[in-house]
Amino acid sequence: MIDHTKLAALSQLEVETFAARNPKSKAAYSKADNLFGRVPMTWMNKKAGGFPVYFDRAVGNRIWDIDGNEYIDFALGDTGAMAGHSAPAVVEAVTKRVADLGGLTTMLPTEDAQWVAQNLTERFGMAKWSFSLTATDANRWAIRLVRAITGKPKILFNAYCYHGSVDEALIVVGPDGEGMSRPGNVGSPVDVTQTSRVAEFNDLDGLERQLKNGDVAAVLMEPALTNIGIVLPEPGYLEGVRELTRKYDTLLIIDETHTFSAGYGGMTMRDHLEPDLFVIGKAIAGGIPTGTYGLSESFAARVLERTDLDLVDMGGVGGTLAGNPLQVAAMRATLEKVLTRESFDKMIYLATYFTAGVDDLFERYDLPWSINQLGARAEYRFAKPYPLTGTAAFESADAELEDFLHLYLANRGILLTPFHNMALMCPTTTKSDVDKHNEVFEEAIKVLVG
Repeated sequence: MIDHTKLAALSQLEVETFAARNPKSKAAYSKADNLFGRVPMTWMNKKAGGFPVYFDRAVGNRIWDIDGNEYIDFALGDTGAMAGHSAPAVVEAVTKRVADLGGLTTMLPTEDAQWVAQNLTERFGMAKWSFSLTATDANRWAIRLVRAITGKPKILFNAYCYHGSVDEALIVVGPDGEGMSRPGNVGSPVDVTQTSRVAEFNDLDGLERQLKNGDVAAVLMEPALTNIGIVLPEPGYLEGVRELTRKYDTLLIIDETHTFSAGYGGMTMRDHLEPDLFVIGKAIAGGIPTGTYGLSESFAARVLERTDLDLVDMGGVGGTLAGNPLQVAAMRATLEKVLTRESFDKMIYLATYFTAGVDDLFERYDLPWSINQLGARAEYRFAKPYPLTGTAAFESADAELEDFLHLYLANRGILLTPFHNMALMCPTTTKSDVDKHNEVFEEAIKVLVG
């Protein structure tokens, strides 16, 4: 459907517009000689215009760059700012902790921690909770615990899942149907097939084939893939995963760091999931770094009865900055006052409105593209129907087309998540914001197909 020669010419025009709109950002990038890759984190080089926009300030779902350009932000820190930028309740809690109470790193608990844990239990059902600084760390620590308790060496993942930078997770299904290192994997300590197994999402036969080997301590999965588009579970799939893990004496870890967009209690509450361990991060502290993992009552008891495990000192489960008073205060404010049931109702309504508008554009212009929605989050893919596995979603990507659309939108004040075509709603997103996106998106489509 897309003429890539024409696309290249259109993209060049957008690159030139981007450079003209952002001279200060371009200059800042050119002078960043002491930064590895010229950016604080190398993934910030995921940019279509040749350099990143430099951030100045943000509030709610608005961002301003150092050139004074204003953006409607549908990226929201790839869910890290799902509560909106600088939500007043979070700002108040953080300011009080920093300015009035002090003590940002103490290695001592606060009473807020129990409130947060109780709220997380209400939302996700796990009985016991432990805090980390990122969901990546929470996943690493959960992996240590399940290996220790089961005595089994391997963790099973879905191809093209996302669990942060966990070494074990960087595995995909190869041409022969077995696991192989994900292309581009940097400096893995061992061949990933020594630590991990893999099955395609929505493939129960493939999952059972791997579990039959008897060496899998746990399946660690997102209940919907989120970093390769939004790949939703087919009816019965998640129930089938739970049945198979129990059949083969394998634990189940659910990571809802991204799928929390599904609602107040994520997919775990919405779809009545029954994990043994649960991981979440990013969104629950309003932008302050955080992560946490929860344990079922029975699994927590199995861990605590193991007196041979060093859970207090150097056992590899914990960190001196985790659970700090600032982080915990931010989590309480976000969970108690921002990401409420009422907020999710509004956010999900707007995502439904967004999805319907985009889908209408695909139909009107006869594009073989599709869009999926997961609660407050929606993402389109250059395929129709929407892919059902991570590998199929990966194969449907078109990097040149994606870059053009991101750049076209950014040049007109709309930010999508730079890693994919994802839009997320926050409590301050409005219907007019969605209308603006769909208006600009339609302009881009007209330019492409006209």
